[in-house]
Amino acid sequence: MNFTSGLVGLAIIFIAAGSGEKPILEEIAKGLSFPEGPAWDGTGRLYVSNCYSDWIARVSQNGTDTFVVKPTKPYNFGKTNGLTFFRDGYLYACDYEKGAIIRFSPLGECEVVIDGYQGKKFNRPNDLAFDAKGNLYFTDPHAYDPGNRDGMVYMYSIKNQQVRRIYTGLGFPNGIAFSADGKSLFICESALNRVLKFPVDDEGNLGAYSVFAEMPGGDPDGLAIDQAGFVYVAHFGGGMVYKFNEEGIVADTIGVPGKKPTNVEFGGKDFRTLFITEVETNAVYQIRVNTPGLQLFEHP
Repeated sequence: MNFTSGLVGLAIIFIAAGSGEKPILEEIAKGLSFPEGPAWDGTGRLYVSNCYSDWIARVSQNGTDTFVVKPTKPYNFGKTNGLTFFRDGYLYACDYEKGAIIRFSPLGECEVVIDGYQGKKFNRPNDLAFDAKGNLYFTDPHAYDPGNRDGMVYMYSIKNQQVRRIYTGLGFPNGIAFSADGKSLFICESALNRVLKFPVDDEGNLGAYSVFAEMPGGDPDGLAIDQAGFVYVAHFGGGMVYKFNEEGIVADTIGVPGKKPTNVEFGGKDFRTLFITEVETNAVYQIRVNTPGLQLFEHP
């Protein structure tokens, strides 16, 4: 990747809304272009997609950010959304413009992982997560219409390099995350303003879902889970990150500047830093939490 650098100070400070203690919400990057898909690399840096542009930001917690410019070789990617790291240090990304899943090597080389299913490209891959066996799950929405539930979920085996469709009939499936035991998969169904919970069997198949939580007045977008089982969901349009307990009941909220938080990610040395991307302010924020987030199954 080619890099240029800039400096963003931690000058803007907000107080989190909700019950209990009120930790500080800090801005750590700004000047982005519809930031999404935050991914912690395990070494002190956060990678962030810019959905309205063609570059990925690399953000450090000390307030500096490095802009990762679109490479031209060996693959000229389009516009990315969800990001996640694999244990080998490769950064996997949803290229929603070209309907593909791509990845970046630790040296920044970009290549296509998979560009479609049964001869057709994916619609607009949105978010992705690895299971404990190294299988990559990703959401593939299409129409944003509660009456046209044409969204899908796929699973790709890194080992066998095979993809299969494992669920259909969702209303714009969005953020995706596994529970700590890997037996449940949470997916935000944005067009229906709800978060779904799927059982996952030993073969990686999804069973019939239950509605984990409903979020009217905005769209559930990205989500992340902490070590106590609380689920943090970015409420796009609602200006909040909601913290749900294991029963889907709101335990707390975090207010953010702007009404359109898109996604959340745990990171930092102790995984007690929650990163939040927000698009009205085109910024990234961080806030300290009491309980560490889950370290992802295939995290470096």
